Amino acid sequence: MTGPRLAPLALALLALTGLARAAEPLGPPGEPAKSFPKPDRPVAEIVAAQWALEREREKADEFGQVARLMGFKAGETVADIGAGSGYYVTRLSPLLGPQGRVLGEDVTPRYLADLEGRVRKAGLGNVTVVRGEPHDPRLAPASVDAAILVHMYHEITQPYGLLHNLAAAMKPGGRVGIVDADDIPSRHGTPPKLLRCELSAAGYRETGFSVLDGGVGYLAIFAAPAPGARPEPATIRPCRDEATRAAPR
Repeated sequence: MTGPRLAPLALALLALTGLARAAEPLGPPGEPAKSFPKPDRPVAEIVAAQWALEREREKADEFGQVARLMGFKAGETVADIGAGSGYYVTRLSPLLGPQGRVLGEDVTPRYLADLEGRVRKAGLGNVTVVRGEPHDPRLAPASVDAAILVHMYHEITQPYGLLHNLAAAMKPGGRVGIVDADDIPSRHGTPPKLLRCELSAAGYRETGFSVLDGGVGYLAIFAAPAPGARPEPATIRPCRDEATRAAPR
């Protein structure tokens, strides 16, 4: 092809690159990944930006169930860790209102670019797209009222680091909700017993657990530890899950 014919494609690629670069960390680096033990279990691959089709999730009222159980309120700052396609981001925005703030965090450049475009197209002025790291969401200290990790906990390569660094971003009394399937990580789920063990090892305290209607998994809610109450990385011992070890991969 000649140069003029390549121009539209080149412009599109430049635009996509610009969108991916628009998402930047909001906070300073936390503890490095090397400070934490690796999980003593399989970690699932990141396979898609969304867990299921949005119309199916709407039919099950997935967001509505989670929002009610988490008690999201107008004016709060809520972080969607692993925001993916933005299913929760776009629904949190009107719920939290103009005085609230949604932080859509992810680590995959393509997902971040697509999310930036979706947010811009919808005109969601209270949404900030954030580029994090697998072990660190890179959010500002003491800035978040609530955080959610939806259908992605089993994909976190360094859960102890992520939980430790996320705790520093939570305001006093901050709550963290994890939505996942009751299955082993290699089948894209997390057994509740294993989840409780890993969150407890990182200093979190469980405050609620509900099986969601419509076959969309469970919601476990935890109180984040205060910065001074977080276990030192060197003291964290990874949890073992015999069911995970015995299951075929």
